Amino acid sequence: MEEIQEKIIRVGNTLGIHARPAGKISQEAQRYESAVSIHSKDGEADAKSILDILALAAPQGAELTLRAQGPDAKEAVRALSDLFADMFGEKN
Repeated sequence: MEEIQEKIIRVGNTLGIHARPAGKISQEAQRYESAVSIHSKDGEADAKSILDILALAAPQGAELTLRAQGPDAKEAVRALSDLFADMFGEKN
């Protein structure tokens, strides 16, 4: 059975998830073999797809769940949650 990892995170940057953060998320997610998704109260996005991520339209303060399933799920969730914690390098 493949490993499943989840972590609840919050969007901290002022502009929420716009094009630049979505690009960073998808680039990071693509580094992993595991299937990675982002879940909000309104939907779900494939974390490897910038368009799916943008469609979530997650504003500042939105609570999201990162979910990964596969051999490197733990590493994928950790790396993506670090991006959110760093506010995608925006610091505001």
